[in-house]
Amino acid sequence: MQTSINRVSRLLPWLTGPLLVLAWPTSPATMVIFFALVPLLWYEQHCKNGARFFWVAWANMLIWNAGTTWWIWNSTGPGAVGAIIANSLLMVFPWMAYRATRRRWGHPMGYVAMVLYWLAFEYLHHNWELSWPWLTLGNVFATHPEWIYWYSYTGTTGGSLWVWVVNLTILHTVVGHYAKASQASHHFTRQAFLRRYAAAPLLLLPLLLSVVLKPAEPQSELGHPNVVVVQPNVEAYTEKFTTSPALLLEQLIKLSASQIDSQTRLLVWPETAIPAQVWENKINENPVFTPLWAFLQQHPQILLVTGIDSYKFYGTENPGGFSIRQMADGTNYEAFNTAMGVTANQPPQLYHKSKLVPGVETLPSWLGFMGSLFDGFGGISGSLGRSSQASVFQAPGNPYKAAPVICYESIYSHYTTEYIRRGANILTVITNDGWWGNTQGHHQHMHMARLRAIENRIWVARSANTGISCFIAPNGQVLQPQPWDTEAVIKLEIPTGYTPTFYGNYGDWMSRLAWPLALLMLAATLAAKWVKLPFIKK
Repeated sequence: MQTSINRVSRLLPWLTGPLLVLAWPTSPATMVIFFALVPLLWYEQHCKNGARFFWVAWANMLIWNAGTTWWIWNSTGPGAVGAIIANSLLMVFPWMAYRATRRRWGHPMGYVAMVLYWLAFEYLHHNWELSWPWLTLGNVFATHPEWIYWYSYTGTTGGSLWVWVVNLTILHTVVGHYAKASQASHHFTRQAFLRRYAAAPLLLLPLLLSVVLKPAEPQSELGHPNVVVVQPNVEAYTEKFTTSPALLLEQLIKLSASQIDSQTRLLVWPETAIPAQVWENKINENPVFTPLWAFLQQHPQILLVTGIDSYKFYGTENPGGFSIRQMADGTNYEAFNTAMGVTANQPPQLYHKSKLVPGVETLPSWLGFMGSLFDGFGGISGSLGRSSQASVFQAPGNPYKAAPVICYESIYSHYTTEYIRRGANILTVITNDGWWGNTQGHHQHMHMARLRAIENRIWVARSANTGISCFIAPNGQVLQPQPWDTEAVIKLEIPTGYTPTFYGNYGDWMSRLAWPLALLMLAATLAAKWVKLPFIKK
């Protein structure tokens, strides 16, 4: 019997990684997330060797990262290995800080610290130069919008908090209760009952709140303005860059013309839909775009949002920054992943993707010396330029004010609210998920756009090069989803009235509260360990 117990004890800490994988979208076992962290939390309390706990924690985080984002390999093998290993390592730091705090201050303070440390880590991972918030815990509910309508107040940070509170409560009440019961009596008392089932209300209350806050079902808006989304289905690695940009533009125009009508006011094409390398000050003069100007003249009521490759020429000037590149003659320029908003007889509106993919589109300035290495990984040497703030595309007389959310940016909850605060009344997500192949990657990416719709109670028009193009209602319902490797055009009448949510107005307020508290908690822990202060009890 004792041998069996010891065997279970040895296996238990290795369950957290697989359980996190099992819970992650698009798995149907989302509920697993509410106890997935318990095995590793239990192990931390019973492991006396800090170095051993570090390696076990890293291994579990590695399993989680590899099991949910392995598809990065399809775009860059070595880069995927490096990203998965590095991100797993970063995830260990909140665990080690929690261990130090719990051992210094005890269980209750340690549990509070774990929540704060993890929320602070996620806040950092949304905002620093190696940003990769794909595995933000609050993203786990992306396939269950009916559970999280309260995200319109908290964003995904509220979901991360929910996950941690339930896991820690289960650890403290259920596991702790049975541990004490095995050493004492098994008497049933009301107090014991309440301790044992304390996790239940913490699990159920947010679900009940979501029922109360459920938005109305999307209604048919016949006769109102409509939005057309194009999915051209161009192979991402060769066809996109070996086919003439003029032919690709001809295809986009032909597909668009098959659906637009007199009520169409917004047309959405995917990321880098027109891969012509164009200088931004000469877009109107570039012959590749001539058919586009003629098409828009035929449909002057339409605002087009599309992706392009653009460049800005600086000549002998050097504005500074890691993204500045130099030509053979010594002149300087900058490259961008650009969204262009354009309508007839109006100058193009340009927005440069701000949240760039680390190692593929950007390197932190402090890793500039590794540019050639990342170039070999399938990324870039140097970095793309970026806009300093979100932009909104609009046209005179057009009721839509479109947020040009480019690909990877759609996983950033707080950054998306910047479009809202600048007046957007619809999110247009333009993306090219073809880099990852027909894997879970493009499914996960689409579901994360549902979170942005729920947080802001706003319509989303998503144009993907190869799938999944769709419309997403403010309640998270996905409409007209188009499958992978399919050419398609979809159309929907979308209301133009919009009122920002609490989260849309204030963004990630929870994280802005959490990270200073996390720093104070960590500072107090370190002070108690290294400095003799009279008010700190050791």
